[in-house]
Amino acid sequence: MRTTLKAGLLALALTALAAPVAGAASPSAAAPSASASASASASGKGPKPALTNAGTSFLTAITLAPGQDADVPASTGDYLYWAFAASEGQTDTVQVNVDLAASADRHGPQTWTVELFDGLRRRQSCTAGQQNGTAEQSAGSVAMSCTLRQIRSWAEPWSGDPLPGTYYIRLSVNDASQQDLGLAAQVKVHIGAKGGADDAQPEGGELKAPLVPPVNPGSTTAPAAPAAPSASASAAPSAGASHAAAPVEPESHWYSDLFSGWNTRWWWTAAGGALAALAGVAGYTLTRHPRGRRPSGGPVPRQAQGPQSQPQYDQYRN
Repeated sequence: MRTTLKAGLLALALTALAAPVAGAASPSAAAPSASASASASASGKGPKPALTNAGTSFLTAITLAPGQDADVPASTGDYLYWAFAASEGQTDTVQVNVDLAASADRHGPQTWTVELFDGLRRRQSCTAGQQNGTAEQSAGSVAMSCTLRQIRSWAEPWSGDPLPGTYYIRLSVNDASQQDLGLAAQVKVHIGAKGGADDAQPEGGELKAPLVPPVNPGSTTAPAAPAAPSASASAAPSAGASHAAAPVEPESHWYSDLFSGWNTRWWWTAAGGALAALAGVAGYTLTRHPRGRRPSGGPVPRQAQGPQSQPQYDQYRN
């Protein structure tokens, strides 16, 4: 009996000692997985979370990082904008899939379009893919894609070749029933790129600056910082430094008042009308026909009228 009791107590003591050791070993076993996930997220090699929003114009376009997708709830009829960066030698492909509303809620087919623009907002053509997708009323989704031309390292200023910089994606609805506008939809965007700087063509050129729009579009210009006072200004007395420099008055001439004032237009109109009238009178005087003028010098011949005006030739008749 005593032997059995001692064996039981010994087993309980060993169990109590083993529990803390197992608890201490479990965090160390989980540490490598946590550190591996943290290092993967820090290095950027892991999958990035998909964006859930989109812009409504070029200025508010949401930027997609390399390898990042977009999964955005949208409304039928809205314009959706995204932006992504493309480097020389790359050939980018944009794939868009739209999950439409239930067929029972729609009243006809819908046509969606995906377009690509460069940093200067020039529309770029697609070398492959279907830019326009039409979904019948019974269809549940529509897919579109667009493959850009290879990004060139440089191009002539007059050409529209794709150059390194920022590119915009615009998704819109071209044709849909008026009653279907506003229906909910789910948009998924994926960007794939292949190639690199080693494949850039043509060679021998150099791009001055990538076509990247300003990072703060639409913001007002910050006021200029005041100039630092010079040594001479700091040495001047405080009384003189407290007064601002007087503004320079504009230089005036004798003819300045002729071209200023609220009634300037009326004075010039009246003067122009008077000059036009004088020119018309002078022109008529110089160009009228001289038939009505009286000859200078000598009497005016009398105008004979009636039968007496005929010469008398009867006395010479035989």
